[in-house]
Amino acid sequence: MKNVNRRAILGGALAVTAGSATGWPLNAAGAVATEVPAGGVQPHPAPRPVAPVNAEIAAAHAATYKTLPQVVVGVDVEELMKIHTAADADALRPQLVAQVWKDTGALPTGLPTVRRDVGVPPELPEFTGVRRYDKLDVAMPFGYVATVFVLEPTQSTHRRVAFYHNGHGEGLDTMQRVAQGLLDHGYTVLLFAMPFYHWNPKTLQDPADPTKQLQPSHNDLPLWESETYSPLALFMEPLAVAMNYVQATYRPSSVQMIGLSGGGWATSVYPALDTRITRSYPTAGSLPFFVRPGSPKPSPTRGDWEQRLDKQPGFYGLADFPDFYALASVGPNRRQIQILNRFDECCFNGVGHRSYEAAVRQRIAVIGTDAVSNESNGHWELLEDATHGDHTISPYALSVILWDLDVHCAHLP
Repeated sequence: MKNVNRRAILGGALAVTAGSATGWPLNAAGAVATEVPAGGVQPHPAPRPVAPVNAEIAAAHAATYKTLPQVVVGVDVEELMKIHTAADADALRPQLVAQVWKDTGALPTGLPTVRRDVGVPPELPEFTGVRRYDKLDVAMPFGYVATVFVLEPTQSTHRRVAFYHNGHGEGLDTMQRVAQGLLDHGYTVLLFAMPFYHWNPKTLQDPADPTKQLQPSHNDLPLWESETYSPLALFMEPLAVAMNYVQATYRPSSVQMIGLSGGGWATSVYPALDTRITRSYPTAGSLPFFVRPGSPKPSPTRGDWEQRLDKQPGFYGLADFPDFYALASVGPNRRQIQILNRFDECCFNGVGHRSYEAAVRQRIAVIGTDAVSNESNGHWELLEDATHGDHTISPYALSVILWDLDVHCAHLP
């Protein structure tokens, strides 16, 4: 795969370089410098990157991509949400964790097997500015061992770490573009793939006969469900164990998470379970269940087994996605920007999200405001990206993510 440099990542009419997007100086490595003026506030931060609707793409799509679907009209999103206070969030989070890890009812405390300095993994595209590649192996039930790659930047300007999670087999070009942007900003980057995709194993032990290996899809995973085990752990446990490693090894001041498609789903759900994820940017990965029938393509947008209410009544019976967004956003220095592509060629497209955006943003702002200090302990917003028609994190969306990290988060723990 052709190497992608910084200019290619953020270049073009829709993208903005880190320096021009934030107004912050770049260091010799091309990363945003972290020296912050007294008081911790950038005096003249550049405005947030904006981009117009792509008129050519818009003209090629029907009105269903531009108008609120009838199915969402009249839905009371405030009534739908179960989280009204920070105490509600604190009570709901462990209930969801217990649905994933049925045997312990808690986030895993174990560590991965670590192989340091493994060279450039052949499974990955090219990156520049990488000092070292490490490999983490996370062993789970039924003989499954997930792999996480750790990319340490040549020049690191802060103790910050970012997770990038790919989806259901999308090409690695988006992962390359996003991870390279983070590396250029001095982040140590961990790369995750979904079960059975990319560098992860394609087989799982037969639950009835451990001597046999089966090659399941995500929709086959109910075969492994039991009173003491949920296959949701296949998706969440590599993140939790890798987080344990990150905390023990790097002692980061913050951990960000970005994901596309199925990785966007993971970036909606996992930060809701683990407050150690500080900032999250799920892209093209979820919609509340009442909105999904209104998605123009496919109609309805349903998702795989792990994303469906009818397949996960215990898990999603506790919380619909507006509550997951709240759980991922509430807490000191926490924030989430949900990114949805209006003209996405795959899924979670259209403008149905406009039916819940304002209500969710307001609820999270109220929950996160400290009654004594009036300081904000949580922020959520939604970015509707209408600059393209692809299933990706666009250069424009990436410029917003990097701008958000630079302007709103660089002076925070």
